[in-house]
Amino acid sequence: MKTIKTQVAIIGGGPSGLLLGQLLHKYGIDNVILERVTGEYVLGRIRAGILEQGFVNLVREAGVEQRMETEGHVHEGVIFSVQGKDTRVDLKGLTGGDVVMCYGQVEITQDLMQARVAADLPTYYEASDVQPMDVKSNTPYVAFTHDGEEYRLDCDYIAGCDGFHGVSRQTIPEDVRTEFERVYPFGWLGLLADVPPCHEELIYAKHERGFALASQRSPTRSRYYLQVPLTDKVEDWSDDAFWEELKKRLPPEVAANMQTGPSIEKSIAPLRSFVCEPMQYGNLFLVGDAAHIVPPTGAKGLNLAAGDVATLLKIFRRVYEEGDKACTEQYSEIALRRVWNAERYSWWLTSLLHEFGDEAGDSAMDPQMRDRFMTSEVNYFLQSEAGRKVIAEQYVGLPYEDLK
Repeated sequence: MKTIKTQVAIIGGGPSGLLLGQLLHKYGIDNVILERVTGEYVLGRIRAGILEQGFVNLVREAGVEQRMETEGHVHEGVIFSVQGKDTRVDLKGLTGGDVVMCYGQVEITQDLMQARVAADLPTYYEASDVQPMDVKSNTPYVAFTHDGEEYRLDCDYIAGCDGFHGVSRQTIPEDVRTEFERVYPFGWLGLLADVPPCHEELIYAKHERGFALASQRSPTRSRYYLQVPLTDKVEDWSDDAFWEELKKRLPPEVAANMQTGPSIEKSIAPLRSFVCEPMQYGNLFLVGDAAHIVPPTGAKGLNLAAGDVATLLKIFRRVYEEGDKACTEQYSEIALRRVWNAERYSWWLTSLLHEFGDEAGDSAMDPQMRDRFMTSEVNYFLQSEAGRKVIAEQYVGLPYEDLK
């Protein structure tokens, strides 16, 4: 067995693990990343592209902002279309200047990968049999296999950035962790195409036929979504059928001018709300999807992981710069406050904008009555400046919390 050493072992080479690694490197904290698949596979994951102000600031702090600044698109507002009536939420005006950046997760991941290679930081792709060990002790380590050779990675701390199906969360004993989950009775059918966006800002559409979202990746690439039953399969939807249905759900003037084209990628994603408590076990810290999943309605998934990274960075800097190891105990408490707020916001937006039909999740309420309640609520929030401010402040992302 080969033994290597580092200060922070990062399990997972997706955007959260890479961002954490780059930020730690900037502040002189050694780290090693272990990823079970290839880098090409990681880059093949099609994910969200709306970055909160806090995430953008972290990318700048990490020193990998150059391409984001030139190719990303600042969005100062967002459109909500409810049964044909459009309302623009002025993010910048309602938050005192905060905005969001449209820049794809694949692009962020690629930028971080290239920065890690340029800095010659150790990354083990296709690492198998990865297992955090002795995480409750002062000498944790990670056992793994790479290129047929067994390794032991000695470290001070382990950051579990390996997603919902990773090993990190499973390392926390079942009698220690509590998991909360809400599975929604529908999914999102997403289509990516090389066509100009139908609008300069995102459009969230609540329609009697179901929810729709007009998003984008660049001035020439668009990402669209339709609410579909969980029983639907991608093969059920031709490109023509997708475009036809999307036009029915979007505002008529937008649909009339929409450019369509062949799909680059098409997939159906189920929606769920999920939280694991605690997010820390000894010297193991859960980050991103390893600890929480939100429905994509509020664009919080990747951004919530960035909040975890920001908190963990503050902790590790205090540990290594000031010798304060006790501050690590604050991680789960601080992270979970942000997580539950984002979970509630995403659940709320999902409830407001989607059609639940007979599966409203409230057996004591008539589905039609519930739908009228939700329509009334979304209209109230959009027609009131105070309501729009509630939406805007959370959409751009709340400030990151400092350590005590």
